[in-house]
Amino acid sequence: MKRVLMILAGLLAAAGTAGVYAGNDGAEHAAATLRNPAGEVIGEALFVEDATGLVHVNVHVKGISPGEHGIHIHAVGACTPTFAAAGGHHNPLGHEHGLDNPDGPHAGDLPALTVNKAGIGHLNVATDRATLSSGTTSVFDGDGSAFVIHADPDDQVTDPTGNSGARIACGVIQQD
Repeated sequence: MKRVLMILAGLLAAAGTAGVYAGNDGAEHAAATLRNPAGEVIGEALFVEDATGLVHVNVHVKGISPGEHGIHIHAVGACTPTFAAAGGHHNPLGHEHGLDNPDGPHAGDLPALTVNKAGIGHLNVATDRATLSSGTTSVFDGDGSAFVIHADPDDQVTDPTGNSGARIACGVIQQD
């Protein structure tokens, strides 16, 4: 947890929002170790729910193809025996897929992850559609949740997946 706090404090300080976490000992924390189909660790996703209910998602990856990749919180906390075990997108409110869909988005929909020519990608985003604390939109429901990276960009409108292609990395979201 100390590692998560140090990373987030540095990111928030750089963004000019370091005060968001100051004195918030009750913040919820979670993390997912991201693995490729060969089982190799290719990155991590860190999650912190602040006092206002926003969940800050910080993703770092290395060793995947350059370009944009769809990323989502998926409905089941399982990545084995295949990434299909993660189920569909986290969608407890029954919305359609996509940040640009007028009938969406799913609670697990997130903006694209951009990976540079060296295979390194980073995303820092906040969402108010999913939560780490208890409630209807919690990622810690009866079967947990997973974080999945897809091979292709997400078109942010096509239901149910955004045409984001094959699942190339997966990690079970665990409380930190």
